[in-house]
Amino acid sequence: MRSDGPAMATPEEPLRRRKAGVAGPAPESSPGPGRDPAGCPARLRAGTFWLTRIVLLKALAFVYFVAFLVAFHQNKQLIGDRGLLPCRVYLRSVQQHFRGQVSWETVSYAPTVLWLLDWSHMDFNLDALALLGLGISSFILVSGCANMVLMAALWVLYMSLVNVGQIWYSFGWESQLLETGFLGIFLCPLWTLSPLPRGTPTSRIVLWGYRWLIFRIMLGAGLIKIRGDQCWRNLTCMDFHYETQPLPNPMAYFLHHSPWWFHRFETLSNHFLELVVPFFVFLGRQMCILHGALQILFQMVLIISGNLSFLNWLTIVPSLACFDDATLGFLFPSGPGCLKDQVLRMQEEEARGARAPWTHGSVARHTVNLALGVLVAWLSIPVVLNLLSPQQVMNSSFNPLRIVNTYGAFGSITKERTEVILQGTASPNASAPDAKWEDYEFKCKPGDLKRRPCLISPYHHRLDWLMWFAAFQTYEHNEWIIHLAGKLLANDAQALSLLALNPFAGRAPPRWVRGEHYRYKFSRPGGTHAAEGKWWIRKRLGPYFPPLSFQDLKGYFRSREWPYPKPE
Repeated sequence: MRSDGPAMATPEEPLRRRKAGVAGPAPESSPGPGRDPAGCPARLRAGTFWLTRIVLLKALAFVYFVAFLVAFHQNKQLIGDRGLLPCRVYLRSVQQHFRGQVSWETVSYAPTVLWLLDWSHMDFNLDALALLGLGISSFILVSGCANMVLMAALWVLYMSLVNVGQIWYSFGWESQLLETGFLGIFLCPLWTLSPLPRGTPTSRIVLWGYRWLIFRIMLGAGLIKIRGDQCWRNLTCMDFHYETQPLPNPMAYFLHHSPWWFHRFETLSNHFLELVVPFFVFLGRQMCILHGALQILFQMVLIISGNLSFLNWLTIVPSLACFDDATLGFLFPSGPGCLKDQVLRMQEEEARGARAPWTHGSVARHTVNLALGVLVAWLSIPVVLNLLSPQQVMNSSFNPLRIVNTYGAFGSITKERTEVILQGTASPNASAPDAKWEDYEFKCKPGDLKRRPCLISPYHHRLDWLMWFAAFQTYEHNEWIIHLAGKLLANDAQALSLLALNPFAGRAPPRWVRGEHYRYKFSRPGGTHAAEGKWWIRKRLGPYFPPLSFQDLKGYFRSREWPYPKPE
């Protein structure tokens, strides 16, 4: 046998060390926790969700922050004491419906803490709820830690606003945020405020609750399309979507003019992502990760191509539950004592069989999580039946707390874009041929042909969205628009804060206000209108509502208990 030289003649102990791959370092330089024997950073193992919880909480807190910021900026103008649809009037009508009492039935119909507060200062109440929500969500967003108390507070605060928000809060993402936020309560320990609460591992039941949520969101959106507009079946919907969506952004202008084959590819991709990919969540770890990555990529594309409020940002949140610590570890810095290092230590302890002893608290927590699973399963029955029904409805709730809901988006696509343009004139005679009518400009919805489409996602201009709906209805279906006209006749500063341009700023308010109905289309890149700096071209369709004066609206306001605006 050939000798390997001097190493074969060395003593037994050095040989044993060499076989172990150790060059004989001193004991104090041995690898520390979170590092492999070669001294390189160790990889996180799959199957734990400590870091996943931190990412989930931060993402949810971000959406809550935006939602409460929108509420703080707009609630007074929309549902405040002198708002377009005062919530005090709404609460009083609910109370009268239940025989004038604040009973259990009343609170169940419209769950909100405003039942407990003084209605004579509703603006203060609304601001207080929004500011409290902003404070709590800011803390969670920065720290990455929360407890059940804080998450429950966010949920109650936002539910209190949604249930008095009337049509301003009638969008599907309001219920989606409440369902997402409700599950978030059970992600956390009861009291402890720590990013890594060792005694409270991330509940698998809550994670599967989030996966079940994203499955229903995407499948519901896909099914409502296939069962809805014919253009989804003949692959032509994307020919119209970018131009006719509620609030297009600059990218939508260019995407609208993409080749026909690109629009067909978009529609097919949409069907694949909404009808096929959701089932990946049930096919094991790797497919679940692929599902989460594809859905997040899909939501980012939607964010880039339109202003859909915080809907797409919110839809990313449950997708994060598809990733474990090994997948999300790249988001966290490495180093002794950092969060990733602490998770590595806990994984090593678990691998050695070290488990936290069962306590009364852990037993109670497991019981609560099991109860949550049973509750979600029970409340999912009508939701699943709705998904299976040919008469599927979208964005509906089957319980007043909105814990489990139905979802869907763009089941039908409008083929033409119409806009309501509000105009005012100082002329004493609205019918005079020489009356000069001047346009009011909203903050985001199309108006001025030369104004670039806005880019505001995840922020949400609620009035602009409702103006989009109003354009393909009549003013009789949207009484609030007459209330807005009355406030414009008074140069009401609160209402005007929702607009981008008041043509009567710094002078007497208009004597008349009217609504005009227009058809809008994107200009063609490189065409005559685009060369003039116009993003849009428009054609007048006719009047939306006739010229109105203060005198015309007195009885209208009085019959609806709206505060009569005072000219400023």
